[in-house]
Amino acid sequence: MHVAGVDEAGRGPLAGPVVVAAVILDANRPISGLADSKVLSEPRRLELNLLIRAQALSFCVVVIDHRTIDRINILQATLRGMRHAVLGLALQPDEALIDGNRLPKRMPCAARAIVDGDASVAAISAASILAKVHRDLLLTELDARYPGYGFATHKGYPTPAHLEALQRLGPCPVHRRSFAPVARLLAADLFA
Repeated sequence: MHVAGVDEAGRGPLAGPVVVAAVILDANRPISGLADSKVLSEPRRLELNLLIRAQALSFCVVVIDHRTIDRINILQATLRGMRHAVLGLALQPDEALIDGNRLPKRMPCAARAIVDGDASVAAISAASILAKVHRDLLLTELDARYPGYGFATHKGYPTPAHLEALQRLGPCPVHRRSFAPVARLLAADLFA
């Protein structure tokens, strides 16, 4: 039986995409040290990312851009990404274990939501790592394209430095217009 772990990175940031990954691990090639990506150091995440990509039976990473997030909301964008990540696996799973408490509609297989699954289920931890590493790379690229916001450092999350840059520079093209701090600036007509 093939089980896919599914997780996302980037639900809370004010800028950039949400990235979702699905992973089917090979039971004959266990990867030690898998954990929720948020508790791992960046060097360890990068190391595990390479191991997962090399040893998993199948994986798929899906990027849902900021425009889609603004159009359908972050929850729906995340659920859409989860479904597409499972559909994108080269090996279709018998079951998908989804981190969180919500399931996407029209899944191609049986699915279960597991709260804090990224800390307790190896395949979900692996998906968490792939999604975070991929998103972090994208935000580093966006930092080069939109200097001054600090995307390479805070990855789009609403840190004090990011909020200060947003106030000073206004939203850039990859900011999520539907998120409150950005929407407030746009509503004030300061950076229309």
